[in-house]
Amino acid sequence: MDYDTILSKLIVQRDEKFRVFNEKIVNVEKDTSIGVRIPLLRKLAKELVCSDDFSFEKLFSFPNDYFEIRVLKCICVGYAKVPYQERVKLIRECLPVVDGWAVCDVFCSTLKPIKKFRDEYLEEIHKFVLQGSEFSQRFAYVLLLGLYMDENYLDEIFSLLDVAKTDYYYTMMGAAWLLAEVLVKFYARGTEYLQTGKLSENAKRKAIQKACESYRLDADQKNYLKSLKN
Repeated sequence: MDYDTILSKLIVQRDEKFRVFNEKIVNVEKDTSIGVRIPLLRKLAKELVCSDDFSFEKLFSFPNDYFEIRVLKCICVGYAKVPYQERVKLIRECLPVVDGWAVCDVFCSTLKPIKKFRDEYLEEIHKFVLQGSEFSQRFAYVLLLGLYMDENYLDEIFSLLDVAKTDYYYTMMGAAWLLAEVLVKFYARGTEYLQTGKLSENAKRKAIQKACESYRLDADQKNYLKSLKN
């Protein structure tokens, strides 16, 4: 397992038309991706973590020049069969490669093993929010959206939304997405937070917009939400 070998495996699977299209969607600089679709990256990650010579030390030493390499590192952290505490450590080590919404959201979607340890992992989520960087916060909010959308965690969600640094665009969008899902699933608690919570008004308006796009709310609920926009 070395960088050149992994790069060769990725290049074989490249799709040039997809690369050009995807670079615009995921907001990376031109020619800084290879053009490999996420399902293929997931397949390669599963093969890597099961290989005899796999090591995270090697993987994390690879340059981060390509979008796919950054995503691959994140996916491997989710797929590796490791104890909980080791995965916590790996997530911390891998988080610095998260430099965009796509890397962030793919990473979060692959961390399903954390769901068995939600209570224990809340401390880590608080740390990521308190770091205050754009993608440490987005990572926390998207992970809450995927793994903590449960009534028992609403107070934690609201307290963490209160300190969102929504001057950062991708933090704001992550927080709004999280709150929108709360509004859809826990309408009464969500509308209460809209009126009392400390999340920025821009983020609240975006959350209302996203919630109103859902078919899971009825017309009266949507009209009430729209009335709360400043």
